[in-house]
Amino acid sequence: MQLSAVKVVKPEATNFILGQSHFIKSVEDIHEAMVGTVPGIKFGLAFCEASGKRLVRRSGTDDSLVEMACQNATSVGAGHSFFVFLGDGFFPVNVLNTIKAVPEVCRIFCATANPVEVLIAETDQGRGIVGVIDGFSPVGIESAEDIQWRKDLLRTIGYKL
Repeated sequence: MQLSAVKVVKPEATNFILGQSHFIKSVEDIHEAMVGTVPGIKFGLAFCEASGKRLVRRSGTDDSLVEMACQNATSVGAGHSFFVFLGDGFFPVNVLNTIKAVPEVCRIFCATANPVEVLIAETDQGRGIVGVIDGFSPVGIESAEDIQWRKDLLRTIGYKL
């Protein structure tokens, strides 16, 4: 078995969700969940089929995001993994519970705009996701000033009253 890290390639501020599912039907069900939860959402979806033709299946509402999802899914190449890349102004927090509720979805590895490395285990059979490195290591404990900044930020962007 070989272990490796694959960097997710995306613009710095682009949010995405990386998960694992178990059935080709996931592509249509995740698509329907996205558009049913946030009308007008811009996203691209790619799913790595693990049997049969073993294709990267795709869908979405924005061609450039679909292409980004396909490129990253191909680079990771882990069976039954999926990527959802979100357009500007759309965030995982708005769709994450809906995606988790899709019957075929087994797990979510991350939902972030941070730089991410996907940890891959590879055997003679194929590739699987061991985990992810999401962002960077902490450098300290927040101060009272940092707490206030966090609270103000959440209210400024409309996630808290």
